[in-house]
Amino acid sequence: QVQLVESGGGLVQPGGSLRLSCAASGSDLSINAVGWYRQAPGKERELVTRISSSGSTVYTDSVKGRFTISRADAKNTVYLQMNSLKPEDTAVYYCNANVHLRFLDSSFDYWGQGTQVTVSS
Repeated sequence: QVQLVESGGGLVQPGGSLRLSCAASGSDLSINAVGWYRQAPGKERELVTRISSSGSTVYTDSVKGRFTISRADAKNTVYLQMNSLKPEDTAVYYCNANVHLRFLDSSFDYWGQGTQVTVSS
């Protein structure tokens, strides 16, 4: 029943910005930890950043100071603000969320469908 819907990807010039969104469907749920991953052509999927239920964050070195993960729990949504984008940031970005289903009192991991980010002149 739970779906993660990603949006916000697109084509941007180097130095530009994008904000990705990851929204969980349903009303009887809450989001625990969330991670943003990316996969470039020919490369392994890598963790970009994550945020815990308490708000603690981790970033891979290549995006520190440029990307910011945040959450809006009232909207069951997590954001990835991407500034000073570089061509090497080009990839499909995926949201992964551990979602707590209140009526089951149980948690499960879900993946978004991915959104393409292309940084090019």
